[in-house]
Amino acid sequence: AWRDMGASTRRLMSENPSEGRLLIFVIVSDIVFFLSWTLKTILAPTSAAVAQLPLDVGLWLLAAIFLRTAALYVFATLATAACQLSGGRGSARDTRAAIFWGALVSAPFGLAAALLGVLLSHGERIAPALQTPLVALPPYYLGLVPFLWFLAAGLAEAHRFERTSVVFLALSVATVALSFFGLYLTD
Repeated sequence: AWRDMGASTRRLMSENPSEGRLLIFVIVSDIVFFLSWTLKTILAPTSAAVAQLPLDVGLWLLAAIFLRTAALYVFATLATAACQLSGGRGSARDTRAAIFWGALVSAPFGLAAALLGVLLSHGERIAPALQTPLVALPPYYLGLVPFLWFLAAGLAEAHRFERTSVVFLALSVATVALSFFGLYLTD
């Protein structure tokens, strides 16, 4: 799937996976998501991240493990509507398969980003430059890029779009907009 997400998604859709199998994809990706954010925020946060993290991060992580699955179902519904309005020809089931498979395929990248964050956290004692937010914070978001890319590739395949890059751009713009909206709400 890492080499050719479109072919991988096409193969998955041809298998007509049960909803239970799709749900397993989401749950496994939820577990890896939870593990990566636990590493980055509780076990070994960088000093720059500690200044940014709320005190109740543990509660947020517990909420994430329970709400992420539901959020991905909601996202799949919205993505189905957006893709179909844009001329996509995939079904809601194809969209769920693409999104849930993309979440699972991209999960190791989130874990790798978390491990990089742990290395930076431990390296702060040796190299104080690692404490700067410009260096310390990117691992907290690094796993998001492959996540969006694999979702875009899967959605492009599921809805028979010619270009993955257009879907990736749309997802990226929506992510940035939601991030700014989240920052606005917290201020």
